[in-house]
Amino acid sequence: MLSENKKAVVIGAGPAGLTATIELLKQTSIHPVVFEESDEIGGISKTVNYKGNRMDIGGHRFFSKNENIMNWWSDVMSKTEQEPDREMLLRNRVSRIFFLRKFFNYPISISWETFRNLGFKNTIRSGLGYFIARMNPLKENSLEDFYINRFGRPLYELFFEDYTSKVWGKHPSSLGADWGSQRVKGVSVTAVIQDYIRKKLGKKNSFETETSLIEEFYYPKYGPGQLWECVANDAIKNGAEVHKNHCVKKIHVEGNRVVSVDVELSDGTIKNEACDYLLSSMPIKDLIAAISGIEIPEKVKTIGENLPYRDFITVGLLVDKLKIKSENAKLVPDTWIYIQERDVKIGRLQIFNNWSPYLVADEQNTVWMGLEYFCSEGDELWDMDKDTFIKMAIQELVKIDIIDKKSVLDAHLVKVKKAYPAYFGAYYELPLVKQFLDSIENLFCIGRNGQHRYNNMDHSMLTAMEAVKNISTGAVSKKNIWDVNTDKEYHEKKS
Repeated sequence: MLSENKKAVVIGAGPAGLTATIELLKQTSIHPVVFEESDEIGGISKTVNYKGNRMDIGGHRFFSKNENIMNWWSDVMSKTEQEPDREMLLRNRVSRIFFLRKFFNYPISISWETFRNLGFKNTIRSGLGYFIARMNPLKENSLEDFYINRFGRPLYELFFEDYTSKVWGKHPSSLGADWGSQRVKGVSVTAVIQDYIRKKLGKKNSFETETSLIEEFYYPKYGPGQLWECVANDAIKNGAEVHKNHCVKKIHVEGNRVVSVDVELSDGTIKNEACDYLLSSMPIKDLIAAISGIEIPEKVKTIGENLPYRDFITVGLLVDKLKIKSENAKLVPDTWIYIQERDVKIGRLQIFNNWSPYLVADEQNTVWMGLEYFCSEGDELWDMDKDTFIKMAIQELVKIDIIDKKSVLDAHLVKVKKAYPAYFGAYYELPLVKQFLDSIENLFCIGRNGQHRYNNMDHSMLTAMEAVKNISTGAVSKKNIWDVNTDKEYHEKKS
């Protein structure tokens, strides 16, 4: 245990920040103080409650190839007499692609339905395209190359090109292959074939199965935000401070160490908090802008100012029924649906009833959905007023025959800034920024925005765990923290 009376400031009460807080309490005698800018716990893993209907922002599956993470979640959500709602539900993973007004399995599966929906010509083209890609793989200079190597050009053009452009606002040829290596990883036609054989042999999911192919996952009874609210409460009970509506404005550095932070409270007053360690999950762009007391190289400043992000808008839509049907069921089975139709802007559709019936106030008589849009702060979608946006979203679902307009009962809109660190532009110069930040001995960058990496929730937690391990052992190198969710280590393999 480290000496008494030391303090760690943790920026952000999302998965990374709260994991770091709990691990500090478990492994050290350091006193954690968490500053969360918003009035909500969970970061982008929060759950928004609108009239008893709960919105999961982005959709969060609780499955990891790291057993320690799985056990960590299970421990937090263990039901007790005092807290009977702490519960993890086991859910079936069903996600499909909606394209050409038809459903395709995601990832693309080997089935008669797939071939029928594609048509004879596209099926033959796709098979030949995959064979050519395997025989003559491209050098992976872009995300486009990454997809073509794994699926062939015809399947890439059908199922990845337009959707990826919708998500990132840029063509896949101008995006780094890094995103694919971190998010798609081993998913390919080969992986789909192996998964098909595994199923035919009657083998169930294992930790060796690609995460995009898993058939079951765990999910908190009242959404991901419930878990992180429980974590925050547990942290407070064990001595941590968790402050909402506290925005870190300035980080004071002397020599090569952070000595304190200036925090703006909800009433506009500024307080100074001394610290021995700083664990930051705030966007790197904002972190660099906040550092004071040392000279920051101009190149680092410029890179930080220009790091790209994609923002996110979710429309919660309550309807009495859907037009799309499922065999022998009143509701389609999907947790989420990728909308790849080229004549609408919506990117993905969540059906919250299928995540957990407890997310829906009247689960028997209504369908509660999340319509997800990818945008950039200041663009047409982001600046559209709330009522106009909701009207557009409803009209898009009507246009692609998912709902009737008369079925709509209510709607709610939520905006999220910097939801997705992007892999273009200044991103390619990030190593210079990492080198500068790592030179500050007691500063640890954790989480999705803290590392400008499109981490899954478990990866964000692992960065926090590695940071706390370094603090507890006195390790100087921070390479292990940055290596989470790279091709070098933590490649979603069993630990």
